[in-house]
Amino acid sequence: MCGFQAYGFRMAAFKILFRALLVAIMAALAAAPAMADPVSIVGMGDSLMAGYELGPGEPFADKLQAALKKDGYDVTIANAGVSGDTTSDGLARLNWSVPDGTDMVILELGSNDMLRGVDPALIRKNLEAMIEQLKERDIKVVLFGMKAAPNLGSNYQKVFDAIYPDLAARYSLPLYPFFLDGVVGHRDLQLEDRMHPNAKGVDRIVSGALPIVEKALGKPDKNP
Repeated sequence: MCGFQAYGFRMAAFKILFRALLVAIMAALAAAPAMADPVSIVGMGDSLMAGYELGPGEPFADKLQAALKKDGYDVTIANAGVSGDTTSDGLARLNWSVPDGTDMVILELGSNDMLRGVDPALIRKNLEAMIEQLKERDIKVVLFGMKAAPNLGSNYQKVFDAIYPDLAARYSLPLYPFFLDGVVGHRDLQLEDRMHPNAKGVDRIVSGALPIVEKALGKPDKNP
């Protein structure tokens, strides 16, 4: 009986020690800082966003994500660019292109509208609707602007070019005024069509836009 009693005593002591250790582990886990999910960003745009004729890793969304990660930001950027899309197309697909859980949208649309001579009033209306829908979902918006081609005439150019700064001011949005800034007119940064950026052109766009996006994100989380 003494042997059984000793065994029983040791088992009881083991159980008490095990429970105490388990409680200590759970308390430590509860006290530890939770690992934050990556900031989820969607690049909503047309062929400029999609990466027309570019290879894997070369579109704007991919290169911007790499640049942000290099600077210490924990982000994922989904490329929701569709070649040929107008602002009307973007508005029609907004809800399924920007899933729940998205933290920020980079909105780049309007170039195809401009090339087709679409009424700037409709372009503005569509962009407003997208911005308002995203704000209703508590999703930050960074607006990327476009400039009208000179051959469309000075009146069209004036009205179109005013859309993006006006909307940025009205909705207090971070604005990168011209997506192709530093690329237009530089053949070494463009594809043969002289409209779309090549991989080096995308690098130029990322370097210009990076400070705007980082300011919108705030300081990167330095926690491991």
